[in-house]
Amino acid sequence: MPTIFDELLDRFHGYLGSVDSKLVSDAVARVDWDMHARALEPRLLGCLRHLDRIAEAAPPEIKPLVGFVAEHRNDLHWGQTYTAADFGQAFIDNYGWLEVFGTRGHFVNGEVAAGLLILGPDIVYPDHHHIAEEIYIPLTGGTEWRMGEGGFHVREAGKVIHHASNVNHAMRTGNEPLMALYIWRGGPLAQKSTIAKDSA
Repeated sequence: MPTIFDELLDRFHGYLGSVDSKLVSDAVARVDWDMHARALEPRLLGCLRHLDRIAEAAPPEIKPLVGFVAEHRNDLHWGQTYTAADFGQAFIDNYGWLEVFGTRGHFVNGEVAAGLLILGPDIVYPDHHHIAEEIYIPLTGGTEWRMGEGGFHVREAGKVIHHASNVNHAMRTGNEPLMALYIWRGGPLAQKSTIAKDSA
């Protein structure tokens, strides 16, 4: 009998299959979706209080994935890479991620990591970079994103955002929380990001 984790993977895969992007479709095609489950205990975080609003705000084509995550939030293993010493307690109280598959997620994959990021309202995720190439798809709209030396620009839900290896990028939420799908590949899949010196 399929578990909630199997359904999570199916919904995650299904949403990615609906995204009209060659970058995303190529990434999805390279994933071996016959992954072994990893036994993880539930881990809850403060940012999960934003999930009801995230599920409400998500566009119709995204609701099957986001609504499922919101419904089963207490069964999932949520993580944080940073501590309050990095960005302050307000950031930590409004930040977390769910790795669906990868080196520490609900399914085992040593080549690619993918999952969901949550940021609460009025949060700045400062400029940072990492070796892994990253594809982001915001599942809620209104968040401002920046990359390299550019300024912040609002990206709506479903917009594909590509960060090449070691390129600085940042996010800034407004009145609404953010949930974004991410795919990491081509580098250490559990590496803590390097914070840009002028953002520390």
